[in-house]
Amino acid sequence: MGGCCSHDDAVRRKMEMEVDDGDYEHDHSTHVTYECDEARVILKGSSMCVSMFSQQGKKGVNQDSMTVWEDFTGEQDMIFCGVFDGHGPIGHKVSQYIRDNLPLKLSSAIRIAQQKACRFYDANESESGSCYDDIYDDNNIGMSLASWEGCFLKSFDEMDEHLAQEINIDTYCSGSTAVTVVKQGDQLIIGNLGDSRAVLCTRGDRDQLIPVQLTVDLKPDIPIEASRIISCDGRVFAAEEEPDVYRIWMPDDDCPGLAMSRAFGDFCLKDYGLISVPDVFYRKLTKQDEFVVLATDGIWDVLTNSEVINIVSSAPRRSIAAKMLVKRAVRAWRYKYPGSKVDDCAVICLFLDDQPVLSHSKSNKSGSHRIHRNQSKHQFRRSKSTRNEDTETVDGKVDLELNEEWKALGGLVRSNSISRLPRLAKNMSKRQASKYYKGS
Repeated sequence: MGGCCSHDDAVRRKMEMEVDDGDYEHDHSTHVTYECDEARVILKGSSMCVSMFSQQGKKGVNQDSMTVWEDFTGEQDMIFCGVFDGHGPIGHKVSQYIRDNLPLKLSSAIRIAQQKACRFYDANESESGSCYDDIYDDNNIGMSLASWEGCFLKSFDEMDEHLAQEINIDTYCSGSTAVTVVKQGDQLIIGNLGDSRAVLCTRGDRDQLIPVQLTVDLKPDIPIEASRIISCDGRVFAAEEEPDVYRIWMPDDDCPGLAMSRAFGDFCLKDYGLISVPDVFYRKLTKQDEFVVLATDGIWDVLTNSEVINIVSSAPRRSIAAKMLVKRAVRAWRYKYPGSKVDDCAVICLFLDDQPVLSHSKSNKSGSHRIHRNQSKHQFRRSKSTRNEDTETVDGKVDLELNEEWKALGGLVRSNSISRLPRLAKNMSKRQASKYYKGS
């Protein structure tokens, strides 16, 4: 592989050549922003701390959606980022519906939780006259971790219920993943549903960049996920033509075959183990943490976590980091899987400080598939409510039953999210479909 320095120089020269070809010179014309709920909403483009880009694959309409809400809940130091990967016949409509409505529900839940916390403390005891000064505990968290978790669980639950009742979107056989991040000050709260992913780039003791995977790819072959599915009479197996892709299936039909264990929508499978309960994680940021990458599986299927942070860290300008990452992933698809259709790709790069760090970043190629356990052990916590194992990081052996590294962390290639659409109930009404939500 060669030394780290020569690798970095080669990567940087290659990036500079890509920029020189003019492919990235007109990004600002694609900006889409608007005001909503006291926040500035960004659907395309970049800002002082965010780079965003999405590209349609070769499978049809682009089913990926993404959004960034600056001044989330009306607070200047809070930002929301979300990436959503739709699947099924109208997955693009589902992901867009989630993109537009989930932030509102989460914002409302956070405000209610803040009001409850505010009533719990005596505002008059605060020197500034604001009860929020007293809410912060020893970890400098505005709300308790339990409150943050409750906000994510409540908003995701409401979002799925509203999808079931939405008469203009048929979500019986269509759905969407979601990977979301709320950053407030030096606090990072992550809510994940499905197999999109969030990865943090942090700097190690020797100034090398280290990827820290913040989420788990929630797939049906994970032991605890498979156990739940089987207990609900669902089935988990890989089809002969896709021996490495495990899916959740209905009890009596080899359809629709969903390659994830949690998702919004897909109400044909909600009675059989598919759930819309997110995994919730927490991390206290440090000055060594540089940026977070949220992306759909079109990125992670062909690039490792280390490759992703190397590409982003080598971009000469923050505004084009996401676009360069997508372009590199598309090239990897064509090179690694020339007989497969390139998947849709959507990326949000959230930079964690105000200083331009990208043009001078260094990266370490060795040990690229491992997460730095010692650095993240005490800073990265995940909610225990949706999982039984007592594990603080998503590094290595997450489930105690596994004797080998969890392949959910490997960025392994995956085919289409949904396979062989059902032959039954094709025209089932939304009113009928909603019973799958309420009965699960």
